[in-house]
Amino acid sequence: MSTINKVPASAGAEWLLAGFALLKRAPVPLATLAVLWGLMSMVVALVAVTLPAMTLAMQFLLVLAGPLFFAGMLWAVREVDQGRAAQPSNLLQPVRDGHAPALLATLLPQLLAALVMGALLFVMVGTEQLQHLADVYQKMQTIAAAGGQPDPSLVEGLPAGRLLLWLLLVAVVFVAVKWMTFIASPQILFSGTHVIDAMRNSLRACVHNWTAMLVFYLLAGIAIFAVGMGSLLVASILALVVGGAIAMGLWQFTLMALVMPVLAGAAYTAWRQMLGEGAATPGAPTAPSRIEV
Repeated sequence: MSTINKVPASAGAEWLLAGFALLKRAPVPLATLAVLWGLMSMVVALVAVTLPAMTLAMQFLLVLAGPLFFAGMLWAVREVDQGRAAQPSNLLQPVRDGHAPALLATLLPQLLAALVMGALLFVMVGTEQLQHLADVYQKMQTIAAAGGQPDPSLVEGLPAGRLLLWLLLVAVVFVAVKWMTFIASPQILFSGTHVIDAMRNSLRACVHNWTAMLVFYLLAGIAIFAVGMGSLLVASILALVVGGAIAMGLWQFTLMALVMPVLAGAAYTAWRQMLGEGAATPGAPTAPSRIEV
């Protein structure tokens, strides 16, 4: 039975700061792991471009590799946190330890949510209205491409209320799915928790600490935007020297090298605080209350 700690809203900021602190302790090793993932993704994308028939298979492969890569990053940030060096082999450690099936199972809520919301769209809106919506969208795209202004009468008769309700449901389901997996991977990797229990604990921990989650997502969004815009500015200057294509590639790798270790470090810290796992984070707030799940 897992114990869920109640943390203050400011903990969301602490998770993000802890992610940056872990990256600062080992910037080159952690950034290298993220770049390796970027290179592997680029190779898969090149295969898809070279062999169009393999595009769907390559996209599916990237989706499957996502949880495994993030688990490898989690393993690396724990190594750094415990005073050891992060190694490229850390990316494969979850697979070597036999956690791959459980980590891949964390994709199931996303798949199920996509199927349910797709079916709900047909039920709420109807096939005819969806076809009408597709026709209106195509007409608006054609008018915009020709430099004209779309006629407001095009959207008359569309089921706006039902579409907005469906979008609201999509947002709620999206948040629920993200919360189910937010700290599921570290439980699977470091506590040996069953995947169903890990996702249940993750969802309950996030719901119980929704204020901290809100602060974390808000600050993470601002930080990613700031890092992205700053590195994009540098890339635009580099484009004058090395060319646009190379500069954009360097920008993407730089963004990944900064963002991925920070997010992994934040999830690792959130797991330790909300589930009371591992050593206490320096400066972490003491949990004033707990609930048993």
